[in-house]
Amino acid sequence: MPRVKRGTMTHKRHKRILKDAAGYWGGRRRLFKTAKEAVIKAMDDAFRGRKQKKRDFRRLWIVRINAGCRLNAMTYNRFIDGLNKANIDINRKVLADLAIAEPAAFAELVAKSKAALA
Repeated sequence: MPRVKRGTMTHKRHKRILKDAAGYWGGRRRLFKTAKEAVIKAMDDAFRGRKQKKRDFRRLWIVRINAGCRLNAMTYNRFIDGLNKANIDINRKVLADLAIAEPAAFAELVAKSKAALA
């Protein structure tokens, strides 16, 4: 049976990890074991961050919509309930953008929401 030298694959694996650790400080960039730990932690944080980003944006949109509603004498909760009863299907991202950029159009939506609640 032929002898197998495993240096090629080890070198390839080390190179990939060290490439991912480029830009880290000190041994986290240069030493394989430390770099591997740093890269694994960074990937873990990145995965978690992608989920948190969605939550953070939804919270931001809700705060902006609520601010727009309060300017029109309504609460966020009642506004969303009114939109659902009026069968107006607009997502929170668009509603938040309307509340900031087009206050007049947002005020019309609030009026329709109030009408649906009454």
